[in-house]
Amino acid sequence: MRRLIRSPWFWLTAYAVWFGTLWWLSSQPNPLPAEFPFHVNDKLEHLGYFFGGGGLFSAFLFRLNPGKPDWKKIFWFTVLAAALVGAIDEHHQSYTPNRSAHDLGDFTADVLGAACGALVFRRVHRVLA
Repeated sequence: MRRLIRSPWFWLTAYAVWFGTLWWLSSQPNPLPAEFPFHVNDKLEHLGYFFGGGGLFSAFLFRLNPGKPDWKKIFWFTVLAAALVGAIDEHHQSYTPNRSAHDLGDFTADVLGAACGALVFRRVHRVLA
């Protein structure tokens, strides 16, 4: 098991599963009426989900060079990946019935969640070392 979690490809695969789950979730119609444009719980869900994605992507980048990680690069690549995925997710939702698309609040929560995930991962990365 220890050898498995030391592989960067394990973490990239976990991130791909995370992304696939996000795509599936974004494909589901929203059961709430469109009259409620801002839901605090929705923003917290975005933040929490992308927190996990940011942690997974950070783990992947860390395992590529665990001997001497460049934490600034890991952080910014994670934030960039989250921004790209968040933008793709928001656009994808424009094709899903009863979903709000191109929501700046959701996108912001996505990026902030991933940034927090990367920062927390930096503190706990020793479990993978």
